Amino acid sequence: MMLKVFLVEDEFVVREGIKNNIDWASRGYEFCGEASDGELAFPMIQKLKPDIVITDIRMPFMDGLMLSRLIKKELPWVEIIILTGYEEFEYAKEGIKIGIAQYLSKPVSGEALLKEVDAVAVRIEEKSKEREIKEKYMKEMEENLHKERKELFQYLVTGNKSVAELLETADRLGIDLSSMWYNIVLVKNQSKGHAYDGYSNSLIEIERELEKWDDKKHLIVFDRNLEGKALLFRADSAEELEQIQRGYLDRMERLLKEYEHIRYFGGIGVPVNRLRELPVSFENASHAFAHRYLVKESRILDSRELERGIYRGQEKFNLSNVDPRQIDRSKIKEFLKQGDEEEAVYFVEEFFKDLGSNAMKSALFRQYIVMDIYFCIVDFLEGMQMRREDIESLEAVEEITRNKENAIGYINRIIRKALELREKAASNRYGDIVDAVAQYIEENYADEELSLNLVASHVNFSPNHLSMIFSQQTGRTFSKYLTDYRMGKAKELLRCTGKRSSAISMEVGYKDPHYFSYLFKKTQGMTPTQYRGGKNPDGEDGKEHDYINEGKTEADL
Repeated sequence: MMLKVFLVEDEFVVREGIKNNIDWASRGYEFCGEASDGELAFPMIQKLKPDIVITDIRMPFMDGLMLSRLIKKELPWVEIIILTGYEEFEYAKEGIKIGIAQYLSKPVSGEALLKEVDAVAVRIEEKSKEREIKEKYMKEMEENLHKERKELFQYLVTGNKSVAELLETADRLGIDLSSMWYNIVLVKNQSKGHAYDGYSNSLIEIERELEKWDDKKHLIVFDRNLEGKALLFRADSAEELEQIQRGYLDRMERLLKEYEHIRYFGGIGVPVNRLRELPVSFENASHAFAHRYLVKESRILDSRELERGIYRGQEKFNLSNVDPRQIDRSKIKEFLKQGDEEEAVYFVEEFFKDLGSNAMKSALFRQYIVMDIYFCIVDFLEGMQMRREDIESLEAVEEITRNKENAIGYINRIIRKALELREKAASNRYGDIVDAVAQYIEENYADEELSLNLVASHVNFSPNHLSMIFSQQTGRTFSKYLTDYRMGKAKELLRCTGKRSSAISMEVGYKDPHYFSYLFKKTQGMTPTQYRGGKNPDGEDGKEHDYINEGKTEADL
């Protein structure tokens, strides 16, 4: 693509000479416009967005220096060449401070001007390549950053790191955690009637909109993969925290109500005034969040109101009015389908609270409920082609239901085991997905446009879901895996062929050889030329230690 040149010169003869006496097109340039002063030129430059502006300094209405300041403020990538008389040298020095590429003394020949334009064009090309490398690098790092943010959230809510470590990690990720008050809200959106793995464009739209709300001041949004989003609210006072939180949640409910086919649910934690107390806020939010399996409608539950019984029914319990067959098994099945092991204890607590605090005091009812949940789990496992023998049996039912604690403990154990078995089955299923992704990479690694989004579309998964599964199954992010595979192929070509590095770059999916060289050195510790020359990062010629898959040589791949 030809670079565009714009000329600003108040002397008509000079302007016509530069425009007409130089064959711009044959030298690879497009002469896109001209003006007699800076005032006329600036709106034209804003519209045309030239790559190079040639301007005189002294002009009526608006001189070249003022024009240059305006250009550099709005279009900083534009390169500027100043034309000046000898007596205006001091002006030229000021122009250089502004960021002027070069200055030429008038009168200037067409040849001299073209020489400077060519020199500027080289700098533009170099900057463009640098910018392209940076953009590609940032795109590559985005997935890693996403993973690190999720890890930070886990550190925040588990208490496994000191406050100093948390602040240091957050600062490295560009997140300010300093505040007087905090609270956590967990939210999840789901397409009505969709399967466990299903997603829709609407869900992706909502997800992106919520991420935009991360203002890095009052709200930090963390991704929780299949469990939705975690919203960390910050404020300088409890009152301000409540106000900010309410404003965002109201805004979110208005947004979600626009999507009639989307079911949403949220759990609000309790405000805390120390960073180390965030696990408390998270635990309360998780309690409220687990309640989503017990209700059919969309809502956001406040853990404080939940504890006060605002969302509960009658507490009075009459065994004679209870028919075990009428207990809603769908709640158990829904949790077995979508819940995780960490939520199990919260779900069980909320499930029994919904039955009434006095219900489990009855030995007969304990037997009813334990047996009902057991057979519900058995149905679920057999529906997934798993054996009931894989969970704890009901042979010792009298001991299991001897008291409330025993009964709840047993139910927790068999639910956790069922979830473990479900995840094992899912892992096997996901193994096939990862194999399909790996094969797609093997067949398409030479395509520069190959990306997580493209592959996710190929295997019919959401990008976030696929990213999580792929990382869990391979121990590497998608970007890292793809880069490793491409570098492996590049090393194979460097060892076994005489092809130029630029040609190899194209073959492994990098159209820009400069970026390929940069990435090769970054990942392998040496340039492609050094690698071909026999150098090895471990100092052992002919030995490779960074294969795409453990236990395989590059030739196997």
